[in-house]
Amino acid sequence: MTEFVSDIKTIPHSVENVYRVLSDLSKLESLKDKIPTEKIKDFMFDADSCSFKIDPIGYVKFVVVEREPNKLVKFKSEDLPFEVFMWLQLVSKGELDTKLRLTVKADVNTMIKSMVAKPMRDAVDKVSDALSMLPYDIL
Repeated sequence: MTEFVSDIKTIPHSVENVYRVLSDLSKLESLKDKIPTEKIKDFMFDADSCSFKIDPIGYVKFVVVEREPNKLVKFKSEDLPFEVFMWLQLVSKGELDTKLRLTVKADVNTMIKSMVAKPMRDAVDKVSDALSMLPYDIL
C-alpha cells in the first residue's frame, strides 16, 4: 500500500460539528455546486457514501466503513481497479479548535505508483484544504 498523508489542518469549529458533518456525507449535498468541476464532476452524496466522475478514470465511489465518534471516519473505494482507503482523523484542541488529518492508502503496483503519486498527493492536499474551510456550524 502506498500512503499519502495531508498536513494537519486547523478547523475553527467544534469536533462535534466537524464529525457530525463528515460522518454523514448527505450534509455535503448543499455544497456540491461550489466544487470546481475541471477534473471532478457529477457528485452524489448520501449518508454513507459519495461518488463522482473523474476524467479519464470514470465513476469513483467511497463508502463509509467505520465511524468512531468525534475521532475518525474511514472510507473504502468501490468501482476502481485497485483498493483505496481514506481516513479522516479528528482531534479536539479546544471548543472551536479541531485538527484534521487526511490519510489515503492505495494498493497500486510500482508501475502505476509513479503515474498516480503526484496527482494523489495533490488531491489529498486539496481535499484536506477544502475540508478545513467548510462552514460546519451551518451544515
